[in-house]
Amino acid sequence: MMDNSKTQDKRIQGRKSKFWAYVFWLFGGFIGAHHIYLDRDDHAFLYISTFGGYLGLGWFWDIFKIPSYVVDANDDPKFIEEFKRKVKTNRKPSFSTVRFTAANAVAYFWAEIYCSAIPEDEIYGINFRQLIILTPIIIALGVWTVGNVGREGGTIWAALISAYLVYPTLYYIGDDTTWVFLMVVTSSLAFDTFSKRWRLKPKKKRGWVRRMFALSLAIILYFSLIGSYLYFNAIITDSEGEEIKLSDAIRHFLTSPIWLDLKASLKATWNQAVHQGFWATWAQIVDLSDPRGEINAYKVLDLSPSASQNEITAKWRTLSRDNHPDKVKGTQEERRKAQEKFMEIQQAYEILSKAKNRRQRRNRRSE
Repeated sequence: MMDNSKTQDKRIQGRKSKFWAYVFWLFGGFIGAHHIYLDRDDHAFLYISTFGGYLGLGWFWDIFKIPSYVVDANDDPKFIEEFKRKVKTNRKPSFSTVRFTAANAVAYFWAEIYCSAIPEDEIYGINFRQLIILTPIIIALGVWTVGNVGREGGTIWAALISAYLVYPTLYYIGDDTTWVFLMVVTSSLAFDTFSKRWRLKPKKKRGWVRRMFALSLAIILYFSLIGSYLYFNAIITDSEGEEIKLSDAIRHFLTSPIWLDLKASLKATWNQAVHQGFWATWAQIVDLSDPRGEINAYKVLDLSPSASQNEITAKWRTLSRDNHPDKVKGTQEERRKAQEKFMEIQQAYEILSKAKNRRQRRNRRSE
């Protein structure tokens, strides 16, 4: 009797809340936070690896699905009864357009990431392009992962074997995109036809540490593929239309004058902060960022910061007269530029005049 009450207490404590599921969906849904909360780590990884369930589509779809996820996680009696009725009515899960489409999309996305990550050039004399032979495994893993979300499941073998049966068509098709797509569709159909079953027993509960270790390992492996693509194969195009490897461009950037100057400035700022303190340095940075526009105003009027109000007024009158739009008789574009220059001069004078008046008032109060 006591054992039953303890078990019931544990179930109550472990119950998932629809409110918190929606909170996690709102603030971390793109990385599957609500699925982690609901013990659906495989579903969470699908969201992480496809950037929110294939660029946010899955995240949006979950607005309507979260209530069913919550009752599933809580083993709600009504949900269990409905599930048993489905099992009795159908020997295996019926075809789902959403799940089938998701399996195709995930498997294709993973395969493209994997193929892109394989170095195109030899590294230390090793040709890694032969690793393309593992592409069917990646496709089968994508199909199998989607197929095992929730109360449905199945083995990976039908998806894997069918993908490898299609693999040799690469040498006849020639186009990698069509080849991968053909393997993906074949693998998804094979899983749906031969492997898909009801998951009659819930997934074994694992501890938080084990769950996070497994999820973190999967994330590291996945983003290692993206890192491999960026380092070995990603390219950018310069202003002359030439293609440059991203890794080479970054290496050259780190020796460029703009980076060296920025690096020197950051180092000088750090050293100043160490000697003068953070807040004093921060105040100086704020002043140098010209929040009131005074530095730029002096530049527009071609004056030094020590200029008096009389000098500012005299310079403003001279520049206003010399740059008045009525003096320009050229094209419409030239008149527009003259108007912009004239307005810039007026704005600069207004900024500096207000600054001088503000300082004078402050000085009077301090006296």
